[in-house]
Amino acid sequence: QVQSVESRGLVQVGGSLRLSCPASGRTSSSYPMRWLRHAPGKEPEFVATISWSGGSTYYADSVKGRFTISRDNAKNTVYLQMNSLKPEETAVYYCAADLDYSGSYTASDLDAWGQGTLVTVSS
Repeated sequence: QVQSVESRGLVQVGGSLRLSCPASGRTSSSYPMRWLRHAPGKEPEFVATISWSGGSTYYADSVKGRFTISRDNAKNTVYLQMNSLKPEETAVYYCAADLDYSGSYTASDLDAWGQGTLVTVSS
């Protein structure tokens, strides 16, 4: 089942989009945060991760060099800047917290925050 959607973003191939994930009543600053994406018919896929301090980031090979994860702990918000988007990257994007500090990138091990954003990349 694909993550439910809170907002939508439509962008053309090669375009850019910035996603935000406010903590909304929770404190994200203590946890490593991830961005994942879930396309219909596929398993959720890890996209990027950032340490609690923001000092360390890591990306899936498929997005490296095009996506940037960042966080503003004062605003309790995590961001994902996406550039040079491709049609196959159409999916629901959502952020998730590694509440147990497990280091896992698997969706089922993480706590998804918010309902996600449907990103549609049109050709």
